[in-house]
Amino acid sequence: MKILFVGDIVGQPGVDAVRSLVPLLITQESLDLVVVNAENVCGGSGLTPRQYRQVRGAGVDLITMGDHIYRRSEILPVLNTEDRICKPANFPRAAPGREWILAPARNGVTVAAFALLGRTFMRPVDCPFQAADRVLADLKDRAAVILVDMHAEATSDKYLMGHYLKGRVSAVLGTHTHVPTADEQLLGTTAFISDVGMTGPHESILGRRVERVLSHALDFVPAAFDVATGDVRLSGAIVEVDAETGHALAIRRLQVRMPDGP
Repeated sequence: MKILFVGDIVGQPGVDAVRSLVPLLITQESLDLVVVNAENVCGGSGLTPRQYRQVRGAGVDLITMGDHIYRRSEILPVLNTEDRICKPANFPRAAPGREWILAPARNGVTVAAFALLGRTFMRPVDCPFQAADRVLADLKDRAAVILVDMHAEATSDKYLMGHYLKGRVSAVLGTHTHVPTADEQLLGTTAFISDVGMTGPHESILGRRVERVLSHALDFVPAAFDVATGDVRLSGAIVEVDAETGHALAIRRLQVRMPDGP
């Protein structure tokens, strides 16, 4: 089976790319399931219920989140009631949201996903390794195909988790830095990549308008980091998995530009 994992959706341009391109990719790539990270959707930080519905309506099956998960308080009821979106599993137990999520793929196979937050240069969180062990214990006999969104700043955190979960999950896929890496590989039976990249405007500084971020870097005067609009692309990775064993067979980077004009 083939699973598409889409990296950090940034702003409405990123949502528009998902809505336009995911249905096409489902057909063109014969995808069985689509997972996205949606923590940067609302103005580049957070997610609203309306945008959640837009993303899901595009054919997205599962949604992972990261450190900006609670930037929009109106998403809290969605996190508490919907079963297709999850918080990082190493957030406190009392934090709103599910630690893991399940969805039936188009071929009928149940697929699980969960997210973990790295600890280097990130907000203080619980141990991601212990959280991963806890989630995998919960998922025992529920799903053989399991994807992990490793949302981290440091490449070392991502590689450590890849090796820690080697042979225990189908894929460990990095997000958060918004820059796609060229290190896709199989760690035994687990697909891995440090970062799948950003879905949104690439004529930018990580999705934000260049002049706003640059001016702040030069003079320290606070400026709104508005979402940019140019050169919108969808970035991600396609993982091929043995549906019975959950073992990864291949991983391929993917980047698709939105067409210009009508």
